[in-house]
Amino acid sequence: MQFGIFSVSDVTTDPTTGHTPDDTERVKVMLTIAQHADQAGLDVFATGEHHNPPFVASSPTTMLGYLAGVTNNIILSTATTLITTNDPVRIAEEYAMLQVIADGRMDLMLGRGNTGPVYPWFGQDIRTGVPLAIENYALLRRLWTEDVVDWQGRFRTPLQGFTATPRPLDGVPPFVWHGSIRTPEIAEQAAHYGDGFLHNNLFWPMEHTAKMVHYYRQRFEHYGHGRADQAIVGLGGQVFVRPNSQDAVREFRPYFDVAPVYGYGPSLEDFSAQTPLTVGSPQQVIDRYGTFVDKVGYYQRQMFLIDHAGLPLKTVLEQIDILAADIIPELRRIVEAKRPAADIPLNPPTHAERVAADKAAGQHHQAHVGAVGDPYTGHRVEDHPSLAYRSQHDEQAQ
Repeated sequence: MQFGIFSVSDVTTDPTTGHTPDDTERVKVMLTIAQHADQAGLDVFATGEHHNPPFVASSPTTMLGYLAGVTNNIILSTATTLITTNDPVRIAEEYAMLQVIADGRMDLMLGRGNTGPVYPWFGQDIRTGVPLAIENYALLRRLWTEDVVDWQGRFRTPLQGFTATPRPLDGVPPFVWHGSIRTPEIAEQAAHYGDGFLHNNLFWPMEHTAKMVHYYRQRFEHYGHGRADQAIVGLGGQVFVRPNSQDAVREFRPYFDVAPVYGYGPSLEDFSAQTPLTVGSPQQVIDRYGTFVDKVGYYQRQMFLIDHAGLPLKTVLEQIDILAADIIPELRRIVEAKRPAADIPLNPPTHAERVAADKAAGQHHQAHVGAVGDPYTGHRVEDHPSLAYRSQHDEQAQ
């Protein structure tokens, strides 16, 4: 299993000191955190995408492109790439460029985000969010797998004889995760294409997460990509750790109580009981996160949020060190021992593995030129009945 950290890039006042970083400081802090995570041996660093204060991560590929040049091993990803409000042509080109720069040491997670006003800022309507996600991704895949694209859809101007550049590294597009916490249509989309599904369950009980993951697994098998237990799954999480649990709670409570994300709501204790937030000792984190595999099946990526709510850089770097030294090795041992079969993927596929698989299957990207629908099933996800119903419903709502 892969273990990593992600940042939502919030600019938040430290309630214990009153210090509020400016945007420049916050960006530099994120770069430092990612490089430290690489040096500590974590598997993944991911950044969110936001276009409004108090967040600064408006250009993930710029940040990840820089990090590709100053890190050695860590996989660079996004915690959200907004498939609804970014032009799929730009996504195709920017992430293929990042893939080339990073020598394949990257992937991305597509999502609709959680900021409603972002839709009109980029000329879109939030009421068409799901149909946008479906159509834009269908075009994105064609731009990555076909050298010349003729296309016409509902939400953007047509394309005629268009070639996105650069072409994907070795003719194989980046691995894609689809992120959703409450929308079955997005889990359906991930399953249809055989992509990964990441449930970033920061604010949800595990029972809800298990239902969403189970649905994705069922549909993954339905579309012929393998058994349900072979589907590629990721989860989110939040932790704050100190050697002594009482110290962890005492230190983190002021940040929790006033954090813009969940401050002034449930108590730290209630929130921790209802969500994956775990504030305590390394063993408490190991004991709790080691049970998630029992609820959702063996999964391939576990991400942690650790740099939010105004926590100072020194504290965040200490959290990375504790994760790397005291938590991840034991958690990895526990979780991987629960993998029920050797043919269940241990990790998400690497670029090299995907290149080898494509060559073995004779499915180099040139074979997809002019193809219609998914190369494995022959279907188009935008034509799937359950998704077509949602599109009609959204049209009626307008």
